[in-house]
Amino acid sequence: MSNQTQNQRDSFSNKFAVVAAVAGSAIGLGNIWRFPYLTGQNGGGAFLLVYLVCVFMIGIPLMTSEFVIGRSAQLNPYGAFKKLAPRKPWFLIGLMGVAAAFMILAFYTTVAGWTLEYFYQSLTGNLMGKTDAQLTTMFDTFLMSSFRPLLWFLIFMGFTGYIVISGVKEGIEKFTKIMMPFLFLLILILCIRSLTLPGAKAGLQFLFRPDISKIAPKVILEALGQSFFSLSVGMGTLITYGSYIKKDENLIASAGLITIADVSVAVLAGVAIFPAVFALGGSPASGSGLTFIVLPGIFDKMPLGNVFALMFFILLAIAALTSTISVLEVIVAYLTEELKMSRRKATLAAVLSVSVLGIITVLSFGTLSNIQFSNMNIFKLLEYLTSNIMLPIGGLFIVLFIGWFYSKDQVRKELTNEGALKGKILPVFMFIVKFVAPVAISMVFLYSLGVIKST
Repeated sequence: MSNQTQNQRDSFSNKFAVVAAVAGSAIGLGNIWRFPYLTGQNGGGAFLLVYLVCVFMIGIPLMTSEFVIGRSAQLNPYGAFKKLAPRKPWFLIGLMGVAAAFMILAFYTTVAGWTLEYFYQSLTGNLMGKTDAQLTTMFDTFLMSSFRPLLWFLIFMGFTGYIVISGVKEGIEKFTKIMMPFLFLLILILCIRSLTLPGAKAGLQFLFRPDISKIAPKVILEALGQSFFSLSVGMGTLITYGSYIKKDENLIASAGLITIADVSVAVLAGVAIFPAVFALGGSPASGSGLTFIVLPGIFDKMPLGNVFALMFFILLAIAALTSTISVLEVIVAYLTEELKMSRRKATLAAVLSVSVLGIITVLSFGTLSNIQFSNMNIFKLLEYLTSNIMLPIGGLFIVLFIGWFYSKDQVRKELTNEGALKGKILPVFMFIVKFVAPVAISMVFLYSLGVIKST
């Protein structure tokens, strides 16, 4: 690719744009839906403590590694590996990242559609006055129906495509700069409301007072897995976004700020949820139903609960949208750069093809529920393949590439901006990327496959 073509490449305007867009990619259902229920199931503060260590020790070096690959090559994941390691099979990792993005978008947008359904139900007041059993039945009935889950999926996919089709600066950057501050404002309001409930203190103690005796191998491995899931590492999103970061931005500082934003939202989600759960008699260990079954029941017991339910599901939808646009961008960048399609055609092709798989995924709870693979429906199969196999393998090979294959001088150039920044942290970064991260990722991978058993 000529220098001229690279110079014309779209990019983020400044550090705030980088942090808003990449934090938007990282901050999603993983923080507000997955993190609270995993924390609830794994001992509260003990899980949070281990999660924070994992994110800052391994998450930041992993994210920075993807940025180095993306900014060095100025290309999508597949093109980046082909350029940086010509005539070597590393491009297969980039290709797997694009395939993972395709599969993730199908099931992630399915869940994102659920947030719109619950926003609608909050708006009409249908969530109020129902028992836990009625809320469970309501959720199950919704999943098994065909029309509404499909409608919300297609609407959410349409929103995602509309933003991506406008480009990096005019689409992704413009919308995330508005949505991310609004997301923080909403979650802060929900935190204040939760903390003012009588008996909220027990929820804060559960979240922030770690019981070290609860730190078992299972807690450590689940916290590591959540840190990878939450930061969007291993599927090429950060390589793609890294390719839009200007050469004068400090990659490690950007990764640090993004990680702080990501962790803040996860912790604030815990502060918004656990005090309310404890104050109003819910169970913190309710699993994945915490968001769609337990929380509506909690909101029902609050003064102005319907308003706060409405705000919570808007928050969830915004968090999901900032993630779906980043995943779609991985596919669009591949189609525009490798197949030379225009952005408009690439976005439409990506949206239509993902929608075909997405429709099958939505229907896997109802019409197509009889199609099973090892007792998993299509939704669960896509989630399992991507979260437990493709993302850990992608993350593992990314750190192996930076730690053992790619030129250390090139890594130094990217991390010091051609010598403009001091590279004092480089030895620590290289040690983690070479030795610590590969072992940690391998452990998560083997645990998720059931090879490593823990209690």
